[in-house]
Order: sequence, then structure tokens, then C-alpha cells
Amino acid sequence: MAGDSHAGRGTWDEGALEYAGLSRVRLDALLQELLGRVDEIMEYQERLRALLDAVVGIGADLDLNSTLDRIVSAACELAGARYGALGVVGPDGRRLVRFITHGVTDDEISAIGPFPEGHGILGLLIEHPEPIRMHDIAEHPRSYGFPANHPPMKSFLGVPIRTRDHVYGNLYLTEKTGGADFTEDDERTVMALAAAAGVVIDNARLYADTEQRRRWHEVNAEITQLMLGEFDADQALQLIVKRCREIAGARVSGVLIADGDELVIRSIDGPEEFAQHVGRRIRTDLPVLRRIASDEGQVVVLEDFSKILKDAGGALAFPEGAGLGRTIIATLPAGGADTGGLLVAAMDRGAHDQFTEGAELVRLFAGQATLALERAQAQRDRDMLAVLEDRDRIARDLHDLVIQRLFATGLQLQGMHRMVRPEHRERLARAVEDIDTTIHDLRAAIFELQQAPNSSSLRSDLQALVSEYADGLGFRPRLIISGPLDTGVPASVRPQILAVVRESLSNVVRHAQASTAVVEVTVGDGEVLARVSDDGIGIGTSTRRSGLRNLTERAESLGGTVLISDNDPHGTVVEFTAPTD
Repeated sequence: MAGDSHAGRGTWDEGALEYAGLSRVRLDALLQELLGRVDEIMEYQERLRALLDAVVGIGADLDLNSTLDRIVSAACELAGARYGALGVVGPDGRRLVRFITHGVTDDEISAIGPFPEGHGILGLLIEHPEPIRMHDIAEHPRSYGFPANHPPMKSFLGVPIRTRDHVYGNLYLTEKTGGADFTEDDERTVMALAAAAGVVIDNARLYADTEQRRRWHEVNAEITQLMLGEFDADQALQLIVKRCREIAGARVSGVLIADGDELVIRSIDGPEEFAQHVGRRIRTDLPVLRRIASDEGQVVVLEDFSKILKDAGGALAFPEGAGLGRTIIATLPAGGADTGGLLVAAMDRGAHDQFTEGAELVRLFAGQATLALERAQAQRDRDMLAVLEDRDRIARDLHDLVIQRLFATGLQLQGMHRMVRPEHRERLARAVEDIDTTIHDLRAAIFELQQAPNSSSLRSDLQALVSEYADGLGFRPRLIISGPLDTGVPASVRPQILAVVRESLSNVVRHAQASTAVVEVTVGDGEVLARVSDDGIGIGTSTRRSGLRNLTERAESLGGTVLISDNDPHGTVVEFTAPTD
């Protein structure tokens, strides 16, 4: 019995020891599991802390450019990615208009070439804005491969960034640290960062829009202040294109004014190499200009300025435009001055999408340009009216005072003709004749005063023509004008009168050997008569026939007549008549 007792106790001791060993194993396993859970909690806390720090960091300021850079850097740090990028989706929702990178140097970017536009894997996230994780990019059927000089990339994580209900862009992360794949935790962390980034981006864009509009109101006040006083149209346009370039963030801006079938570059602001094109003329039949003409009053946004150059072919030699990208073209609103044109603002290629949001401001600047042109034209009209009123006053004074006094003096001298001695009568007659000539010249001056400044008139053209032949003749022909020459002669007749006078004076120079010549142009009774006479030796029969033929053709084209006859006592008379009705 005692042996059995000892044997039973030995079995119990072995069982207790075995149980104690199993308990220790379980306790170790529990401790290991607990430590693993603690490590996971610590890692989660570290990840959460890093995420919170990243969210605070990306919202450090409201500058959109620096905000986007911080978002990419924070996403790479949180997910342990070597390379990262943020692609901004364009207004069309199909392509990337901006690409911000992390982990790639500027030299590497230059060697790779243009930024991607959203094809392949990048386009997949644009088409289906849902998170994507891949073990190897090259294995996906949508993979396009990489361009030359592109660093190798394998693992991939893509997450969309939404601002309100709109997809602003996508985060692209590649090359997980240690060659591992991106995990589900990485995906959740980056998604949380993307959600916060959407709010920060939206705030930054609202701030940028507010600042842009605040700047617009300041500029609007500046331009309005300029136009309230006396100003030059070119000065106002230069200020408008300068402020337009600054606010829209463009590289160059300019105003083009319509002139017939062409556009004239009136003003440009930007780098010096663009200034040389001021005054240049551009055909309006270019494809892009025809498209803009069909959208009158609208704003057209072109993705690439080089397309304009390509469509124009060799018709638009503008090598400086090769580096320009997105371009806004706004038509100048129709105004009272009835002057059409365009306001153009172009950015460097690859510039960010904030420029698209400036299209409305460019349209407002186009309205300011139209207003400046109208105000400048109104000032010119007002100045012209003041000049014409002053000229009209001078003309009245000359007619009512000076001419009447001269006429009265002439009558008095004529009345004294019989009262003076015969040897003084000739001198008295010459004085009366000089007064008549002065009266005639004053009347011609009055007609000139009634013409608008800087405008061409038949009277002034005839005076210039007579003066032109003074050197060839050795004397200045006398010019006599009667009647409303500038208002009574149709525009179609004026060139023919000038041609007749020119041809007649040319014949006097070549053939007449004259010492005097008189050009008389008279308007009245529904016709105009141009008469050129000289006291030369006359012209021969052959010369008379050839001269008559040329002048007759001119007269017949107007329904008039021409007559060449001998002058008394010698010389030649050419008379050209044409209807004015």
C-alpha cells in the first residue's frame, strides 16, 4: 500500500509539473501577444501622431503652391514611399494639368521630359477615383511603361483627393521603403491625409480667389482713376495689360485691335523679347481667330499656345510663343467706338491650373480695355469739337469783319478812281486788284478752317499740287478756287480733277515755255470746272491730240467733257468739266 501511495504521488507530481509547464507556455504566449498588441498600439499611435502632424503641417499657410508641395512630402513620409507626386486634374476631368513631384531632382525631371498628362495607370485613377494598390506597376494591363531616364518604380499606391464633391487631383506613391508592398494601413493613412488635404486645398483656393478679386478691385480703382482725367489710350492699354498679366499670373499679355481684315498688336506687357511685336499686324482668317470670332463676348481658353502657331503655319512668325502654354483670349466687348479686338494672356508651359480660374478676370480686363478706347475716343471728339468751334468763330470773324472792311475799302478806292490824276489811276487799280486777291485768299482760308484737322481736302491737295510745280516752272502758278470745293465735289471726281491739273501743268513745264500759269477750279450749277491756262507758245497738233485723248478718257468716265483751245493772245487753255450731282 505504501508503495502504491508513493507511486501515486509520483504520478501527481509529474502531472503538476506538466501543467505548470503548459501554463508557463501559455503565459509566455499571452505576454508575447500582449507585447505585440502593445507594439501595434504604439505603432498605430506613432502613425496617428505622424498623420496629425502632417495634417497640421499641410495647413501651415494658405499659399496653394507650397500647400501642394507639403501634401506630397507628407504622403511619402507617412507611407514610407521613396517617390511621390500629386497630379491636378484639369477642368475637362480627363487630363492632368499640373504635376508636383517628390524624390526626383530637377536634373532628373529635365532628363525625363514633359510631365505626364494622365495616361496608363495615372489615367486609371482619373477614370475611377478609388484607391489603388499594386505589387508591380509593370504587371498591370494599363501600364504604359516609363520614358527614358525615368527611375525604376515597382510598388504603387494611388489615392484621389476630393474638394467637396469634386476630384481635385490624385496622390501617386511608389517604391515602398525596403522593397515591400504598400499595406492596407498605408492606404487608410494616405486616404485620411487626402481627406484633410482636400479641405486645405479648398481653403487655399478660396483664399487665392479672394486675394485675386481684392487685387482686381484695387487695379480697377487704379485704372478708373486714370481714365477720370486726361489720358492717352496707349497709356491706359499698357496699364491694363500689365495688371492683367500680374493678376492672372501670366508670362505675357497684350491687346490686339481690329483694323479692317487684320488685328494690330497695340500693347504688350511681358519679357523684353515680346515688346518687339508691338505694331505688328496679324490676319484675322487664322483658324483660332475664326473660332474666337464665333464666340463674341466670350472667353476662350486654349491648352497650348503652340497650337495657335501650328494652325497658323508660316503666317504667324512668333518664335517667342513656343514656350507658352495655357492661353486665355477674351474678345473686347462691343462699345460705342465700335472697335473690336482681343485681350490675350498666356502662361508658361506647365504652369498650374489656377490660371483657368482667372479667365473671368481676363474678361473683366477686356471690358476695361474697351472702356479705355471709348473714353480716349470721346476725349478726341471733344477736343476736335473745341477746335472746330474755335475755327468756326475765326471764320465768322474773318467773313463778317475783315472781308467786309476790305470790301468797303476797295469800294472807296474804286470811287476815288475818277478823282485822282491819270498817272495815279494805274497804282490805284493795282491796289484794288490786290484787295480782291486778298479777299479771295481769305475766303479760301475760311473754307480751310471749316475742314476737320488732319483731314484731306481737295482744296489743300490742289494747293500742294500747284506748289509742287513751282520749281519746274520757275514761278508759282496762280490758284483760283470758287464755290464749295470740299463739300460740293463728289469723292469719285476729286482724283480726276487732280490728275487733269497735274497733266496740264506737266505739259506747261515740258512744252509751253510760259511765264505765267493760272489754275481755276469752280463749283456751281451742278458741275465742277477745272481750267488751266498759260501764256506760252502753245502746243502742236500731235501733242494736242495725245493730250486730248488722255483727258477725254478721264472726262467720259465721269460723264463730263474736256476742251483744249488757244489762249489769248498766246498760250493754251485746258478746260475739264464733270457733273457733281
